[in-house]
Amino acid sequence: MVVPELRAWRAARPRLARLVRAARPRLVRTAQAVKPRVARLAGAAGSRLAKPMTWQYTAGAATAGLVFAAGAVTAAGPWDSSGQRTAERDRAAALGRTGGADHGRRTDKSDPSRTSDASGSASDGGARPAPSAAPVLVGLGGAGDPARPASDASAVAAALDPLLRDSALGTHHAAAVLDVTTGERLYGQGVGDPLVPASTTKIATAVAALSALGADHRLTTRAALEPGTGKLVLIGGGDPTLTAREDAGNLASLRTLAADTATALAERHVTEVTLFHDTTLYAGTLLHPIGVNDNLAPVSALMADEGRTDGSTSGPAPRVADPAADVARAFADLLSGHGIRTTVAGPAKATGRAETLATVSSPPLSELVERMLTNSDNDLAEALARQTAAATGGRTDFDGGAAAIAAQLKRLGLPLTGAAFHDGSGLDRTDRLTADLLTALLAKAADPADPGLRPVLTGLPIAGFTGTLSSRYADGAAGLVRAKTGTLTGINTLAGTVVAHNGHLLAFAFLAENTTGPDAAQSALDHAATTLATCACG
Repeated sequence: MVVPELRAWRAARPRLARLVRAARPRLVRTAQAVKPRVARLAGAAGSRLAKPMTWQYTAGAATAGLVFAAGAVTAAGPWDSSGQRTAERDRAAALGRTGGADHGRRTDKSDPSRTSDASGSASDGGARPAPSAAPVLVGLGGAGDPARPASDASAVAAALDPLLRDSALGTHHAAAVLDVTTGERLYGQGVGDPLVPASTTKIATAVAALSALGADHRLTTRAALEPGTGKLVLIGGGDPTLTAREDAGNLASLRTLAADTATALAERHVTEVTLFHDTTLYAGTLLHPIGVNDNLAPVSALMADEGRTDGSTSGPAPRVADPAADVARAFADLLSGHGIRTTVAGPAKATGRAETLATVSSPPLSELVERMLTNSDNDLAEALARQTAAATGGRTDFDGGAAAIAAQLKRLGLPLTGAAFHDGSGLDRTDRLTADLLTALLAKAADPADPGLRPVLTGLPIAGFTGTLSSRYADGAAGLVRAKTGTLTGINTLAGTVVAHNGHLLAFAFLAENTTGPDAAQSALDHAATTLATCACG
């Protein structure tokens, strides 16, 4: 996920980093010293409050300051040393929001037992603690909290059974809950039934791509000059996040590529070129079987800003008809602005003699996977399916990408019975996955032996915070549920993780077909996930 930063925050970041490094020993000592006391306070509070979910709110809020202080010190990449996703902290900083455990309410100094909200209206009692997103890797050591009992399968069934009988979930649905810490299945209903997964397919695409390419892999776009010809070739590396915008952030910049290319041409005393573009990394048709659609650009090895024409960065948007030609025209204009007279030609494959003049590379695959999952990015999903095929010697088209995903998952020993892949995004209604496979994928991503797969967990949208769950779970489980959504007409799916009362990480998958309406079905699945996150089931 790419989180926008305010300029002031960006400018202050080096100084803040120095302060954090200086404070690190004190933070660590403080965290260690107060941890037992926090645990005792949380336990005492939990015994006095009645709601089953209270311990998560009180303990989470009580330790939130220490969690984020430790995260500021130990963060490395998109997650910190405990696996806690840093998006919540970054997003809060970017939005300039204040408050925290008290939701920003101010204590009435004339009466400390009263608080007032931002408008100044008072309310009785202390500030209500805010929910805290649980660490991604909590409980993966295998024991969970020794003071708490093992997860109770019968309690999970009692909690979920009535919810999954909701008529909004249609005529055919399946569900699975897996205790990732112990490997025990706590709940199963049609776990082996192959159903339409919609965008939860992206979980499989993410696992396959990371396992085939590695979390540090980057997608590179380059410009190469055919010697002695004045022929310049813009070569697509399959990076749909390549951007032509002025503020590129951490993305590969077409403007930087043009500037560097112009400099290299000038050094060779070349002032005029004919520009071709090479998209041969990918094969087959550009159009997904759904045809022209705002949910996905034509799938080309060369595109900028996912072919979007409205300035958006996620979600449905009108797209250009020929992404590669569009990028070539933009690149030619940029070169001309640097004094290189450029004539736009057409597609052509670069020869083996072509001299690379300049390159730009995408963020690492770990970040691309996070962005794909958080925003349900179909363009990235189809790109990563083809990249998986390219890395494993397959044909880089829709069928080849789908076959490569299945082959990678088979190599990892995942349960593929009944599964059928036809794309990487889940837009194809002929895709089939099982609840068993989806929970196994999440468990594999949590395996301490496979840390390179961790972006699959850290990229899951966070209820009430990020991506496709940012406007959901306003009540009850904000920050507690992390899940990939899936929606097609008559199809609603949800697969992700929650942390049980015993500290164990649970993976769940809910799939429903022939649903009566998207809003009602979505609400039913959200209710089931919230119940799983807050019930006293372990």
